[in-house]
Amino acid sequence: MKFQLQLLLFVFVLVLISHSSGNEELFTEELLLRPLADHGKVLAHFHFEHRAPFPNRDHQHYSLFPKSIHQLVQKFRIREMELSFTQGRWDYERWGGFDPVSSSNVKPPGVELWAVFDVPPNEVDETWRNLTHTLSGLFCASINFLDSTTAYSAPLWGFQQYYSSGLRYGALPREAVCTENLTPWLKLLPCRDKAGLASILERPSIYNGFYHSQKLRLISTGFGSEEGLQPEIVLQQTLTVVLQSGSQRTTTRAERVHSWSISSIFGRKAKQRCVLAKSSSIFIELDRALVSQLRNLDVKLDEISDDYWNNSAFELSVTPNRVIKEAQSPYNGNLAVLYEYSMDKINSSKPTDIGIMWKLPMVWACLQAPFHASRFLMGSGNERGSIAISLRSTKSDLGFSGGNAIDGSSIQVVVFQVVPWYVKVYFHTLQVIVDGESKMVDDVIEKMHVSPSEDKVSPGVMEMILRFPCDTNSVVLTMEFDKGFLHIDEYPPDANQGFDIPSAVITFPDAQASLFYLEDNLSNSPMLRKFQEKNILLSYTEVLLVPLATPDFSMPYNVITITCTVFALYFGSLLNVLRRRVGEEERFLKNKASKRTRFFPLLLHKLSAKLRGRPQEQPEASSQSSSMGPKLVLKVILVAGVAIGWHFYFR
Repeated sequence: MKFQLQLLLFVFVLVLISHSSGNEELFTEELLLRPLADHGKVLAHFHFEHRAPFPNRDHQHYSLFPKSIHQLVQKFRIREMELSFTQGRWDYERWGGFDPVSSSNVKPPGVELWAVFDVPPNEVDETWRNLTHTLSGLFCASINFLDSTTAYSAPLWGFQQYYSSGLRYGALPREAVCTENLTPWLKLLPCRDKAGLASILERPSIYNGFYHSQKLRLISTGFGSEEGLQPEIVLQQTLTVVLQSGSQRTTTRAERVHSWSISSIFGRKAKQRCVLAKSSSIFIELDRALVSQLRNLDVKLDEISDDYWNNSAFELSVTPNRVIKEAQSPYNGNLAVLYEYSMDKINSSKPTDIGIMWKLPMVWACLQAPFHASRFLMGSGNERGSIAISLRSTKSDLGFSGGNAIDGSSIQVVVFQVVPWYVKVYFHTLQVIVDGESKMVDDVIEKMHVSPSEDKVSPGVMEMILRFPCDTNSVVLTMEFDKGFLHIDEYPPDANQGFDIPSAVITFPDAQASLFYLEDNLSNSPMLRKFQEKNILLSYTEVLLVPLATPDFSMPYNVITITCTVFALYFGSLLNVLRRRVGEEERFLKNKASKRTRFFPLLLHKLSAKLRGRPQEQPEASSQSSSMGPKLVLKVILVAGVAIGWHFYFR
């Protein structure tokens, strides 16, 4: 009872501190749920944001902001940093690629880290190494492998929106993601996973999903290099998962396609908000393509009435608190719709199960980026090959806004990829094929930056800006490469599986994935404000698996086994000789020789002693008998016979 009172008092003090310093530290939590056009799959996007003033002499301690992140900013002078752990690959064709979630929060498989430091240029690499080792211990991952010079690079145009001389980028495609990485991520939240939206995160439901990506974004504006910005630290934690309802097997066909709820997806219900959060909201989004399909079915979403959430196409399980609509859209005038639920108005004693039930089977296609990017290998054997990057038009009619397109007749594409040094790419063999016809490189590529690889020192980096007509159907880039040889100590434990080449980053500067809403009062929703930013469209290609020539790893095992056996026999015999006692051995041999005396000579000796009347004496074995035994005679005869036979055979 005493412990419970102390705990309640501690929570009460935290609430008072948070309310008293409301203008200094803010924490918000939001959840976005969106139905996908892929057999009833659902996108769940969690957004947690901390805001705190930049540390200075007057403000060094925080009540909500994580202490470990505060120490990272001060020690390494981080201006911007983004760390992601991803399991699975985002399906751009089925899940879409022209929205803020897929453009800003979708990451390649494994671990991706990039950071911008406010340090002198000669200290950037050393600061990067120290940061990777610190994050490795903080998130229980192998991020420290990014300190190798073959695992990170300094891009120029691949991340042009974050361009800085202190930028470093690295990726580990084979890093496994598990609960050991999620638990430290949740510990950065004020309520962790005990209350709030994070309480519905059930581990089996997340890691059994089709896609899972947790991201940590850090922005600090207190080093004096930014003008007109208030000095503060912003920590954004996002979790993007693609799940499927577990109750589809027992429902009808229409419900089996799309119907779902929070409990059917995560296995839990949203009970209560985090008391330390300023705002806690859940959104259900109907994207532009789905709204277009609903309009084709004469479902009027523009008319707001008492039963707007219950129409002929779908029904929401809980009445939303308000409806937020998109202000403008290039997609045939169809505007996205958001249904908002405030966690403050949800009864914690009777948790409600927020979800959507479809009355009609819906079929639609998610919005696509202008081009679908993919990458693959060509060639065969363990000596040579080619890397091909394919850009295939999706025939999207979204148009491009905010870019540098010339009269809307061309589109710009930025390609960035890092190749390890043991895959020696010959950049002069670059070929460009547009709609099946080979083109001159200067006709398609505006700018190109190449940093050739150096053996065991640095990877190969290629960045180029392409421009081609918007009506282009396909663009293919090919480059030849040779496979290098590694020292036996440089091979990973599973070398026969192959070596991974990180995903290439494809950016479309002329296309922006932004959502602008009609509601003016969006100050309590950092996630919606983030969606309204000018997010340049970005996508990732596949991770390539390159097989390299590997030595016979069984030979070292055999050599070690034989060597250890020889040493064991040698040292065993040596120790046996050193520890043996000579006197005891001689007495043992003498007793053994005495016991070998024949029975009949001993009996005759006893009889003669009795007949003569003399005392019995122990007979001694003659040296001749001991030296010339029958076995020795047999050996001499055998050796002589072999020698004679050998002499006559070769004569």
